[in-house]
Amino acid sequence: MIHDHETECCEVNEVHEELLKIVKEKMPDEDILLDLAELFKIFGDSSRIRILFVLLEAEVCVCDMAAALNMSQSAVSHQLAILKKSKLVKNRREGKSIFYSLADDHVRTIISQGMDHILE
Repeated sequence: MIHDHETECCEVNEVHEELLKIVKEKMPDEDILLDLAELFKIFGDSSRIRILFVLLEAEVCVCDMAAALNMSQSAVSHQLAILKKSKLVKNRREGKSIFYSLADDHVRTIISQGMDHILE
């Protein structure tokens, strides 16, 4: 398969001012865009994606998560801490166990739409 790595460009350099004005009005602040980029970086790790897929199905404790993913509890806990800091998962204590779940339906939607996109 041959890939054309050259991006197609306009044949003339013409700025469409009315469109540019609309884009500039709608563009979020740079800080918000940076936060969004950081959020998507969190999804860039296959271990974290695997953890999120487990949590799509059920609320689970770290022990069960480690067993389901064939990972150490330490590795799972490390990734869960990153996901919790990013507000993608939440936890609750039940006796001596800590159970994790997705933070909200937004996380479910992001994962579902990502899957829809790659399976097209």
